[in-house]
Amino acid sequence: MNEIGVPLLSSLIALPLLTALLLGYLPSRQLAKQLALSVAVIELLLSLVVVKGFNAESDALQLVEQYTWIELLNIHFEVGIDGISVLFLPSTALLTLMTMISAWNSVQYYRRLHFALLLILEGIIMGVFCATDMILFFLFWELTLPVIFFLIGLWGIGPQRRGAALKYSLFMLFGSVPLLFAIIMLAINHATQVGGMIPQDLTFSFPVLLATPVADDLQPIIFLLLLLSFAVKTPLVPFHTWLPTVSMEAPTQMTALLVGLKLGLYGILRYAMTLTPSAAVQYSWVLGILGAVTLIYGAFIALQQSNLRRILAYTSISQSGLVVIGITSLNMQGIQGALLQLLSFTLVASSLMLLAGFIQNRLGSTDIIHLGGVAKVMPKLTVFFFLFAFASIGTPGSSSFPAEFLLMVSALSAHLSLGVTALAAAVMSAACFLSFSRRAFLGAIVQVGVEKLQDLRPREFVLLIIPAVLMVGFGFFPEVILESHRVTAEAWLTRLINQPIFNMVE
Repeated sequence: MNEIGVPLLSSLIALPLLTALLLGYLPSRQLAKQLALSVAVIELLLSLVVVKGFNAESDALQLVEQYTWIELLNIHFEVGIDGISVLFLPSTALLTLMTMISAWNSVQYYRRLHFALLLILEGIIMGVFCATDMILFFLFWELTLPVIFFLIGLWGIGPQRRGAALKYSLFMLFGSVPLLFAIIMLAINHATQVGGMIPQDLTFSFPVLLATPVADDLQPIIFLLLLLSFAVKTPLVPFHTWLPTVSMEAPTQMTALLVGLKLGLYGILRYAMTLTPSAAVQYSWVLGILGAVTLIYGAFIALQQSNLRRILAYTSISQSGLVVIGITSLNMQGIQGALLQLLSFTLVASSLMLLAGFIQNRLGSTDIIHLGGVAKVMPKLTVFFFLFAFASIGTPGSSSFPAEFLLMVSALSAHLSLGVTALAAAVMSAACFLSFSRRAFLGAIVQVGVEKLQDLRPREFVLLIIPAVLMVGFGFFPEVILESHRVTAEAWLTRLINQPIFNMVE
């Protein structure tokens, strides 16, 4: 609860869910769309209220709410935020609002259902970031699956959209099993540690589990189970193949959500590294290698692509690898760079995917063979594309620059090979974007369809102005974000470096 007694976090979760149910009863589709958009704006304002009331000088959970849910198993509806999760709330709200605006006229059928599902997904993702009961977290985690399945399968833009929806679902179901096993093992370990009985002394509360030591023989097992689950969602190599498929078949606003909100990386940061700290330190080299392979592989494969949406998918995979390297560096530069980069994804990666969607909707393709000379007929879109593309490769003045700088410093501090890998991937990403941009946007117009393209509409222009301003603002003033999670990041790092095995690994 906050000072005025309003359950803000519950409201952030419940408001879009309840509104989604209401949309089907409204007399007109236009009114339903307007209500959905209005609620998305209210969600953004509520999330900003949460940020304004957040005390960045404390590493404790804030705005905590707890309601009994399944009393027999000690499962509660328990929510709260700290420095790690707080800024993901406005990020989620902003990205949802952007996707709604981008899909305003592009959805031709089942419009109410489409906007209802976007609201449901927003409420569920808010729940993922707010949940502090592990079963509640798992529930929200799983509920993203059917919503995304229908958004891909019903409104996908590719001929294999149903296959892409099925592929996504199978990957996510595969990743869900180890997560559930890990949660159950943590609850049983707690009951064992306190000498209690099962099920009476089971607990799924994240703060309680965080304070409960995990047996040495269990830590590696639980860590690897959590890592497996979150690696699939991120995705990391070799669990990455669903994202390029989805990027080609799903509606671009859906793909923008997936590349802009990295729930898997949040899971690694929040749960895998903290619930089993000793194993996380001991096997950080495994996660570091996984991150390095993902980083280089994603950048290399992106270089081979001719379609903008596939390029964006593989560069998103590559940048996820860089964040993982930062997390496993086990220093302040790494953790702060990782959090800043995750927030930058929302502004940069999602905006690039929405731009790709605008081209797709107008031309029917984002393949290089159908482009060329786009800047001549779409100068406004071209300016935004180059702005976000340069930001994606870490150009100074963008939010990605301080994030990638911190991540590279952390990688070089942890191990020279990781730093060199990060630098090599940055060069490949720059080559990829510059090469594609030159051929697609500059030069002569070679396709008749390009000549007829319409530049950004006022609605689309306003949509892109918001993330562009934030991206530049955070690029020049990164301390605004870094200070919001500094204390929590220090507590996160202290928990890991205080493990006896830390000095042995070092």
